[in-house]
Amino acid sequence: MKQFKKAIALLLLFTVCLTAIACGKSSKPKTYADGVYSGRSSDFQEDESGNGAGYGEVTIEIKNNRIVSCTFKMYELDGTLKDETYGADLSKENRLKAQKAVQSAEKYAEMLVSAGTLDGVDAISGATISCKEFKEAVEQALSKAEITE
Repeated sequence: MKQFKKAIALLLLFTVCLTAIACGKSSKPKTYADGVYSGRSSDFQEDESGNGAGYGEVTIEIKNNRIVSCTFKMYELDGTLKDETYGADLSKENRLKAQKAVQSAEKYAEMLVSAGTLDGVDAISGATISCKEFKEAVEQALSKAEITE
């Protein structure tokens, strides 16, 4: 009976391994060329409250297949940089939201460099639109750096 259980266990393990291979789970990790790359998110029109319209741009530097630096800037749809004056003409509540989004830009860039991958970048409460823009822009930049064989 023991041998039968071992045989079943091995058969299950073999099946799991084959499934993983068939699903691409065993594919090689991506590799990236050294250099500086930029990416831009698509335009975000605005949320249900009319806030957040714009897009984000990143610049990342890659050395030895690692992201060693990152900057993230956000812009209004007309190309105006979202900075410390962003939201100055809004109500206090919306101005605070606007500034929280601006402040998140540096934090998202720091998270990416620290973690080394987008998996390590978590959305900051109140700045989820910025996070989506950031991740989309980083994915675009990384696609430019990816080495394909």
